[in-house]
Amino acid sequence: MTDGAPKPESAFRSSVNLLFTRRFGVFCLASLLSNLGTWAQQVAQPWLLLSLGASSMLLGLDAFAMGAPVWLLTLVGGALADRGDRRRVIASFQSIQMLCPIALVALILFGVIQSWMVVALSVVVGVTDALSMPSFQTIAPTIVDPDQLPSALALNATQFNLSRILGPALAGVLMASLGAVGCFALNAASYAPFILVALWILPARTQAATPANAAVRWAILAGLRDVYAAPRLRATIFMVFATSLLCGPLITFAPVLVRDAFQGDVTHFSLMIGVFGAGGLLGAIALLGVAPGRDRRWLCVGAAASHATVLGFVAIDPWLWALPILLMLSGFSMTIANTSANTFLQSTSSPGLRGHTVSVYMLSMRGGVSIGSLITGLSVHAIGVRHALLINAALALIAVAAVGRFWLRAPAAGSAPAI
Repeated sequence: MTDGAPKPESAFRSSVNLLFTRRFGVFCLASLLSNLGTWAQQVAQPWLLLSLGASSMLLGLDAFAMGAPVWLLTLVGGALADRGDRRRVIASFQSIQMLCPIALVALILFGVIQSWMVVALSVVVGVTDALSMPSFQTIAPTIVDPDQLPSALALNATQFNLSRILGPALAGVLMASLGAVGCFALNAASYAPFILVALWILPARTQAATPANAAVRWAILAGLRDVYAAPRLRATIFMVFATSLLCGPLITFAPVLVRDAFQGDVTHFSLMIGVFGAGGLLGAIALLGVAPGRDRRWLCVGAAASHATVLGFVAIDPWLWALPILLMLSGFSMTIANTSANTFLQSTSSPGLRGHTVSVYMLSMRGGVSIGSLITGLSVHAIGVRHALLINAALALIAVAAVGRFWLRAPAAGSAPAI
């Protein structure tokens, strides 16, 4: 750190002050409310599937169904974020997504809910997420100054992980009183504030809102080419993909771990998700004290290695009391790794390529989790949840060591050019 660099306490104070700006503060509050509903459903949905007789393989399939559209459509979403009307993209696709928890409420109330219906609605959520998330991820750079971007992304991670604590806590109360239907209803209601805020906070596009199909295809290919041509961006994407593929399935199979390895119930599961979010919140708060000019690569590599190591300890842990501690450490490490990677990507890429870069980041993170969940579901079915997670942990450590070595040695030149 140079003599002129801000001290950690100064960087932290500056970051927190960003919450009190009108546009970013309202955006964070609306995002928090939306994520509360999302995490309440993340507790209710796998437990609903288990109560319907679903196997661990079907849980993996449900996670894959929600994440698989990322591979096909996130790059299209990135092109829409850069060249389309982001207000229309977010409002349209998030409104469609809101209908999915409403449908689950209706199916449960009429007593006709089946496992395949839950998985089918997960596909719809995955499609709309893939098309709208790049536009959502580029909101922060639009409403803050460039030197505030690291703080804005850290604050965004903070509210996301706070929702990971509060959402499961609400889910525990709702599951005990109203059942899964209460969690799905809460999620449906949580969409409205975010859609309204996105319409208010984003500037309207004056040019044609949606590019022609040929222009979208060219934009996708050009974006992939430019991101891949930058060694540091390429290495960042590989790091995110490797950790998401191998460590991400921990949360997908947490209900199986709690039920089968520790004979726990939905209360234990919601507690585990909550403490995972608490760890993520602590990680995001820690990032608020990191000076804006600090190289995020070292943070990401170290946190990714820690995440893989903790996963290994989760796999061999024989004590229920130790599981919350390990999951808190896992959430802490994952948040620092992913947020540092996202900050590095958005700070390094040019404004004209930011939507593409974010879409590739989302593709690597969420696509990695979807494929990892499917593969891990097969291995859990074959060898049990503990052995499956232990193999994932060992492979993750190898991948982090290999990719991290290349990333830290990659040439500084190579920020992707504007398009």
